[in-house]
Amino acid sequence: MEPRWQSGPASITLVRHGESVGNLADTTAREAGAERLDLDARDADVQLSDTGVEQAQAVGRWVTDAPEEWRPTLVLTSPYRRAADTARHATEPLELAAAYDERLRERDLGVFDGLTGRGIRARYPEEAERRSRLGKFYYQPPSGESWADVALRVRSLLTDLRHGYDGERLWVFTHQAVIMAFRYVLEGIDEPRLLEIDRQVQIPNASFTRFVRAGERFELETFADTRAVDAHGAEVTHEESRVSHGS
Repeated sequence: MEPRWQSGPASITLVRHGESVGNLADTTAREAGAERLDLDARDADVQLSDTGVEQAQAVGRWVTDAPEEWRPTLVLTSPYRRAADTARHATEPLELAAAYDERLRERDLGVFDGLTGRGIRARYPEEAERRSRLGKFYYQPPSGESWADVALRVRSLLTDLRHGYDGERLWVFTHQAVIMAFRYVLEGIDEPRLLEIDRQVQIPNASFTRFVRAGERFELETFADTRAVDAHGAEVTHEESRVSHGS
C-alpha cells in the first residue's frame, strides 16, 4: 500500500547520476570475462566519465529553460561522488546548492563490491546459490544490503519529507536501486512487479523519474525519461542493473 500524504513536496524528480568510470570499467570487465573490475577507487569516490559530465551539464542547460513546475526549489543528493557531481553540474545554472543525504547512497554490495557476476560465482558459489533461492529483492550480500534495506532507507527519508516541505519541488540525485525503491514505496507495488520493471527497463544515466502529488498520493508522471540529455545532444547511455561499481 502506498503512503498517504496530508502535506509534503508538490513533486519529486529522481535523477540518476551521469555515466561513471565505474560503468565503463564494468562494461570492460564483462566483455573481457574478468572476475573483477579494473578500478581502484572505493565506490563512494567513483567519478563521472567525460560522457557523464556532458550528461549532467545537459540536465543543467535543460532545467534553465524548463517549465516552472519542473524547476527545483529543493535539491538532495547521494553523497557518492558520481551523484553529487551530477547534482553540482545540473543545478549550477540555478545557483541552487544540493544537500547530502546518506539515505540516498548506492546499495552497499559488501564483499561483492568490485566483482562481476562471473567473479561472484567463482569466488562465492554458495552465495550465488543463496541469492538464487532468496531472490534479488531480499538477498543480502555478506556485509552488504538487500533491495529491501534500500527501501527502508527511502521510507525513512519520505517520512521526514512529510513535515516542513509542503509545496517544494524536490529533485533527488541518486542511483538505480534507490530510484526503483522509490517506485516500490510510493506506488505500493509488490516484489514481482518491481523485479519485472527492473528486468524490462535499464534506467539511463541522467534520466528523470518524476512523481507529482495528487491529493494524498504521489502519481508517477514519467520514468527513465532522457528528455534533457536528448535535447542537448549528449550521448544516452544505459547500464544493466549490476552487482559491481557504478550502478
